[in-house]
Amino acid sequence: MENNPSSQNGKICYLEIPATNIDASVSFYKEVFGWQIRKRSDGEIAFDDGVGQVSGTWVLGRKPMKEIGIVISIMVDDAIATVDAIVAHGGIIIKGVGEDAPEITAHFTDPAGNIFGIYQEPKSKN
Repeated sequence: MENNPSSQNGKICYLEIPATNIDASVSFYKEVFGWQIRKRSDGEIAFDDGVGQVSGTWVLGRKPMKEIGIVISIMVDDAIATVDAIVAHGGIIIKGVGEDAPEITAHFTDPAGNIFGIYQEPKSKN
């Protein structure tokens, strides 16, 4: 099975994430979420998410998304372990796991102050 991104109408495919320090953002998302980092043909640093479905880049000179409006959530296998990794790599938890029960979510800020969420699929009850 190939892991090629789908190209269907309406799919979210690309993010431009404000950064104050590209290297700090690269390190954070690579270490916490396993994003693949690459250099684009124009020389800029880009990323592909952990499953190769969403790509993007970090952008200097833009205000970080520091107020809750739309929240982009990143799927994780283990919310508690991810919260620990977020803190260990310079992020700040602003809404902890369990505050949206029964959903398994949390909100955090990255090193630039952007607000994102994490989401863990509930375990099936088989």
